[in-house]
Amino acid sequence: MISAGQTAPDFTLPRDGGGTVTLSGFRPGKVVLYFYPKDDTPGCTLEAQDFNARLADFAAAGTTVIGVSKDSVKSHDKFCKKHGLSIILASDEAGRTCEDYGVWVEKSMYGKTYMGIERTTVLIDGEGKVARVWPKVSVKGHADEVLAAARAL
Repeated sequence: MISAGQTAPDFTLPRDGGGTVTLSGFRPGKVVLYFYPKDDTPGCTLEAQDFNARLADFAAAGTTVIGVSKDSVKSHDKFCKKHGLSIILASDEAGRTCEDYGVWVEKSMYGKTYMGIERTTVLIDGEGKVARVWPKVSVKGHADEVLAAARAL
């Protein structure tokens, strides 16, 4: 897992609505990079809606919010349309960015193990350094906590 003080691994990924998103392209702005398991599942939907509802506040704090999962761009587009989302959703179908950030991990449910994305949020400063990491995120109240940290940075 990536940790505070490290240089955030750069990436260019396809995004919802077409085109690509490149992490280093947001400098000198701050970036909230949140990794989530799957589009349109209950926890992931709530997390996306919470970040989306605070987009203006994040923008006022000089911060861009980017969600990353292994879902396809088509899935992201459907997810955004269904829930009225305007946050950036990046598609990491190959999983390289998830691996670079250490969020592609072995998980278990009902006694079975499988590989999946551990819900994690990374706050990146304007110089491309990791300022803070929230591993194993609990969704409720999380967006507010991340916003407070972005404002304080």
